[in-house]
Amino acid sequence: MVGKKSGKALLREEGLERTDNNMNLTAWPAVTMINQKNYYTEYLKRDDQILPLRLLQEERRNRLTASAKDRDRALARAKSNEPPDVEMDLDEDAGIDEMGGVPGDQDASGMKVVVIHPGSQNLRVGLASDPLPKTVPMVIARKWKCNESEEFGGEPKPKRIRLDDGSIPEPEKMFGPEFGSQYSTMCAELKIHMRANKRRVLPNSKELVVNYNSRTPHEEISEHNDPMRIDWTDIGDDPDKAPDYITGKEALRIPDDSRPRYKLFWPLQRGWYNEHDYRNKTLLFEDISIIIEDAIKQQLNLHKKKDWAQYGCVFVIPDLYERQYVIQILEMLMRDFGFGRVCFIQESLAATFGAGYVLACVVDIGAQKTSICCVEEGMCIENSRVNLKMGGADVTDVFMKMMLYDHLPYDDMNLKRRYDYLLAEELKIKYCTMNETEISVQFCEFHLRAPNQKTRKYLFKTYDEVILAPRGFFEPSIFDHSEKLRGRRKLIGRSEDLYDGSPNDPTSAAQSAIIKLINPQTDSQELTSNGDTNHVFATSTPSRPLPTLFDRFNDSDMPNSALGSPAPEGDGTPGPAIDGLLNGTLNTLGSSVRDDVLPVVALDDAIFTSITYGARGDEKKTHDFLGAVMVIGGGSQIPGFHTFLEERMKQRKPGYMKHITIGTAPRELDPQGVIWKGASVFGKLSGTNDSWIGRMEYDRLGARLLAYKCMWSF
Repeated sequence: MVGKKSGKALLREEGLERTDNNMNLTAWPAVTMINQKNYYTEYLKRDDQILPLRLLQEERRNRLTASAKDRDRALARAKSNEPPDVEMDLDEDAGIDEMGGVPGDQDASGMKVVVIHPGSQNLRVGLASDPLPKTVPMVIARKWKCNESEEFGGEPKPKRIRLDDGSIPEPEKMFGPEFGSQYSTMCAELKIHMRANKRRVLPNSKELVVNYNSRTPHEEISEHNDPMRIDWTDIGDDPDKAPDYITGKEALRIPDDSRPRYKLFWPLQRGWYNEHDYRNKTLLFEDISIIIEDAIKQQLNLHKKKDWAQYGCVFVIPDLYERQYVIQILEMLMRDFGFGRVCFIQESLAATFGAGYVLACVVDIGAQKTSICCVEEGMCIENSRVNLKMGGADVTDVFMKMMLYDHLPYDDMNLKRRYDYLLAEELKIKYCTMNETEISVQFCEFHLRAPNQKTRKYLFKTYDEVILAPRGFFEPSIFDHSEKLRGRRKLIGRSEDLYDGSPNDPTSAAQSAIIKLINPQTDSQELTSNGDTNHVFATSTPSRPLPTLFDRFNDSDMPNSALGSPAPEGDGTPGPAIDGLLNGTLNTLGSSVRDDVLPVVALDDAIFTSITYGARGDEKKTHDFLGAVMVIGGGSQIPGFHTFLEERMKQRKPGYMKHITIGTAPRELDPQGVIWKGASVFGKLSGTNDSWIGRMEYDRLGARLLAYKCMWSF
């Protein structure tokens, strides 16, 4: 009798028995599980693992080694046991000039450093060893089908109102009732203020000016009798041989009726890219590159680009910059120009370097923008940065409108024409003032020099236009802001984070507070819908209005009680904006809100706002910043501007009267060149400047280097 077979025997008979041939299922090595209870890594946690920091350490080590060898060589050559006359400095922060360069040659490093400061109207460029920069207009003229004054049907600037039959009304109505009402109100307030200060005010001053201007004809002067005639840019008789583009001052001297036509392009406007006048961003970047390259070749005599690899470049950027702008400029300087090394510095920080300030509230009034920032111990306070889209060009525009309103004999003034634009700038510089003692009926004249025309001499009178136009900085509603946001974000989008896609352009709590003041209807729901959900104004009662940004100063004019009472803890009661600042929760706006709202407020209000967020509730810092307000820039060169600003700030805040002081740049420095001068000083700090970006490290890491090289959080 056969017994019952086991399962293995049955599988063996059927050929289904499992056998082991000692072969692995895969050739991949088995990875053991990580012990999560004791997990640790040193990746990117040491300086020697990061290329930029490792190169800095190697450079310092090489300098110390070279210094030690030089000292040993000097001791070996000594014929006696006396110490050498030149004592070698072994400080690791010593500069190249002191360690490895020629002793006593302070400008050795500056001769190989190019300093570039671009602006909306002018470009300043020069070597760091130069005492003053070279200034050229930031403009390029390209061949075009028509010039800028012929575009849009030849609409002049300032824009006039036309009647139904196409004619222009009388001067008092040509700019609309709103401008006339504002202008009349400012005139009445000025009279009241002058009478309160015991100034002499004639009751019929305005009538004298209008009557004289309306009935005084001009006088023609032949060209050979004009000693100040202008040499216009000659483009030749053959249109086919005319250059494709012209840069610098020659571009502004091209006749408007030239053949072929040329159109002026200003690639930077109001501190932003000028996206409205360009069809694509490639041409925009190319124009910036051409303007800077021609300026370096013509002004610095560096005609061979292959030699630029031996030079370094210090580039000045705005305080409240855009990341796309800095990244594009870095690529241009490295790839297109081929500089050996590049570093960046912010405008306000460069201003303190140039003026010798340790702590200051820098107010830079440029042609089309005004930037304000508090600087303390070599660092810009990020949340104090303010960027206002108004400047000296707005003063020129409103000054011409006021003069035309008062029957200026030259009623065909058009700032889109090149010779009219240069004339308007000349009149503003010559006649505008903020000293009330100079306000009276003044007899003035100017010469109009147009290409292919006789010189015309105009006689006219002025009264209060010369002081009311620059007062627009404190009443900005008189300025024309209708076209300042035109074309914004048409070509270049916002910079976004690579991982979560959120906007990562730098923000400022002071700038956000100003935008909130301008547009109070912006609530938390709008901010959330714009993509910034982490930085919104926290409030639990939608019907209750949020406090304004001036709660810090308006609670009381006395310094001891300027902070007010703190809000109760919890989410039920919203606290003032400064309370959120003191607690470390900064109120910033969404990126789309910042792009849609034009930041324009009175200059003194913007200064108080910047100091509020720069001091962070510290009363001593508030006093220090108020006592070190430094006003620079071409827009501040109006006579009496600093005195008027100081008096206005003291009237606004009498409790801080003894602390408020408006400072200026040193006497030997032009206020327009203080920033450039500070950047040149920064470029000479060879050993203590760790911001240089070399070619080798840029080829490997690209724009990621900015996170390690910039002195601020990029």
